[in-house]
Amino acid sequence: MSSASQLAESRAPFDPAAPAAGTEETCGHPNSVRATARIRATYNGRVTTLPQLRSDGPFHLRRMRTSGKAARVGIIGAMSAPLGGDRLALDITAEDRAELDVTTAAATLALRGPTTAPATYDVRLTAEEHARLRWLPQPLISAADSNLHQTYTVKLAASSRLLLREEQILGRANEKPGHLVSRIRVHHAGRPLLDQHTAYGDPAPGWDGPAILHGHRAVGQLLVVAPELDVRRAPVLLREGTKDGCAVLAPLAGGPALLATAVAPTPSALRELLDEALRHALGE
Repeated sequence: MSSASQLAESRAPFDPAAPAAGTEETCGHPNSVRATARIRATYNGRVTTLPQLRSDGPFHLRRMRTSGKAARVGIIGAMSAPLGGDRLALDITAEDRAELDVTTAAATLALRGPTTAPATYDVRLTAEEHARLRWLPQPLISAADSNLHQTYTVKLAASSRLLLREEQILGRANEKPGHLVSRIRVHHAGRPLLDQHTAYGDPAPGWDGPAILHGHRAVGQLLVVAPELDVRRAPVLLREGTKDGCAVLAPLAGGPALLATAVAPTPSALRELLDEALRHALGE
């Protein structure tokens, strides 16, 4: 595994005044990064162990202290990423009966790169029978002039449990967001459970209108999947008519799953909404 300083030196400095070459739209740029980090958790009959913890590129993986039989991994950014043209992926698997929590040490900042080609950030999550997987990263920030396509591909066994939180901040303080495209695809017991596509920032049409964000700059989702969930419930609308944003919690057809979607003016207000939605989902 390379050290963080070595990884940081592997990308040449980016000159924002330099023109982007049109021929790099599909083939990338010499300074673009291609990296795939892998986490695999197994249960040995007593606790969850991590036989595979492979750092790569900007992803520096660290075991974190935890109590009980779960394992916890923190992802530390070892360089600025994603930038335009980067191809980044995380492959995370919780095998039978394993309990795995994954988080990030800081927010992920999508920036303009040396090419106008989009960066891609693929997160692949797999939970096998009786496994529990919690993906709880810090927010993703779409900075001005960035271009990022993010995908979640989730495969869940029938008896597995998942908690997935996604938080997106559209632009830093007093700046417009870049272009952010996100897709979440979830299969449960071999059948489609969720396939959702969103796009924010120019040139996406209508993304800031009253029917979508209505001027808010923080948007997020919380997906809870568990065999014991009570999904025979009506959708719940949280904080309707307030300036601090709102959220809706609704059951998904085809599986024991609840999805919360929230919009808010600030990251802290968004987190509060998603935490409130989680308490409702768990009946607390």
